[in-house]
Amino acid sequence: MYDNLGAQPGVPRPPGNTQANPFGNAFSGGSSGFIRSGLGAYGEKFLGSSSEYVQSNISRYFSDPQYYFQVNDQYVRNKLKVVLFPFLHRGHWTRITEPVGGRLSYKPPIFDINAPDLYIPFMAFGTYLVLAGLSLGLQGRFTPEALNWLFIKGLVGWCLEVSLLKMTLYSLGSGEAPLLDIVSYAGYAFAGLSIALLGTIIWSHSYYFLMPWTSLCMGIFLVKTMKRVLFAEVRTYDSSRHHYLLIFIALAQFPLLFWLGKISLNWFF
Repeated sequence: MYDNLGAQPGVPRPPGNTQANPFGNAFSGGSSGFIRSGLGAYGEKFLGSSSEYVQSNISRYFSDPQYYFQVNDQYVRNKLKVVLFPFLHRGHWTRITEPVGGRLSYKPPIFDINAPDLYIPFMAFGTYLVLAGLSLGLQGRFTPEALNWLFIKGLVGWCLEVSLLKMTLYSLGSGEAPLLDIVSYAGYAFAGLSIALLGTIIWSHSYYFLMPWTSLCMGIFLVKTMKRVLFAEVRTYDSSRHHYLLIFIALAQFPLLFWLGKISLNWFF
């Protein structure tokens, strides 16, 4: 631009830089290229390792949510039999693995009856709310606010069950089980609760033998599941402590499920 201006008459030409820096381009070009290549390689390595770390931890603690909804009618029927009548299950309780991407991974529920799913817990939770609202309606106490209250009560009970299983694993030195696995196992309690509520609606006195049955079956199911599936990842094994915690999990089902099965508008009975 200045060359063109300097060629015109009456326009002064700016003085040129007569002292050139012979090392400027060499240093600036070399250093910028070195910085770009170095930072690029470091950034790629850092982002790659961070991505692998995040993915490994997400898969360890949360897993893929889509995995828990790969179910069909046959799986739902068989899984409900295992949950509601666990003592009749004659097969093994361990989950089936398969090699995926060079490492072992669990087969989805559609191919493994022992795999956890979230379809049954969510459907059972919704059924529990509908039957609880129907029970209040038959008593003449149903209101929209009561349904909100039942939702909160059921959600609190679900969280208490999850906390019970999670703290049990931590107490044994293993808290690495995926959270959605534990949410799934805890949510199966609403399947038995729905059966108990339906029986109570048909005949009110059935509550006194359906609820103990539901609590007993849920306790057996969780003991079998925790013993064969979740405790397999425990780093240290203590036989007496192991068995005491299993008994505690089974006994804790009675007060928790009795509390959830008692349909009222109060926190306590």
